[in-house]
Amino acid sequence: MLELHSVTAGYEPRTPVVRGATLTVAPGEAVGLLGPSGCGKSTLARVAALLHRPDAGRVVLDGTEVRTWRHRAPRALRTAVGVVFQQPRLSADPRLRLADLIAEPLRATGRRERVRERLAALVPTVGLTEDLLARRPHEVSDGQLQRACLARALVLRPRWLVCDEMTAMLDASTTAALVAAVESYRAETGAGLLAVGHDRILLERWCDRTVEWAELTGRPGENAV
Repeated sequence: MLELHSVTAGYEPRTPVVRGATLTVAPGEAVGLLGPSGCGKSTLARVAALLHRPDAGRVVLDGTEVRTWRHRAPRALRTAVGVVFQQPRLSADPRLRLADLIAEPLRATGRRERVRERLAALVPTVGLTEDLLARRPHEVSDGQLQRACLARALVLRPRWLVCDEMTAMLDASTTAALVAAVESYRAETGAGLLAVGHDRILLERWCDRTVEWAELTGRPGENAV
């Protein structure tokens, strides 16, 4: 279970962008978090992905309460969550070839010997071709780069996925392909999903249930995130 209990979080003292949010995702469940731009949902997604320490509240992952964040979190918790962000060009190192971008988590966790195996499995799944793997981010489209970022999120076979506006900048065909790749992975592994977005139709078609931002906190949110 991925559990967020009464989470308050922000980026400056005494100016939280999330106040008292509670949300749970069961194993194998797909939950959509729907809200307008700037309401705080991306901040909550970063908390769920163990990338941002909340100011208050509790995060519990598979029965273990999270007490440290980012690189300080235990490896077993860090690698349990894969995350895909809205803007691939801000989340991809421009110096890396796509093959190295995808393999980055494997190398960071000392699993270099699995690079070829995981690339061979993931590249066709996300809709990339072998010729693209030698290119750098500036040499591919936004859609191709987001496919690589999704592969990077899946490379460690996480039990949980957090997709924060993953398809917001993409066309309809690329959106459909990425959602299909996520669902293929979830069908294979039973991974749970938190999909954050502002497209009600997409979330309601994709997810088992959709939660509106106001239902979490009773507040629409104030600050851009």
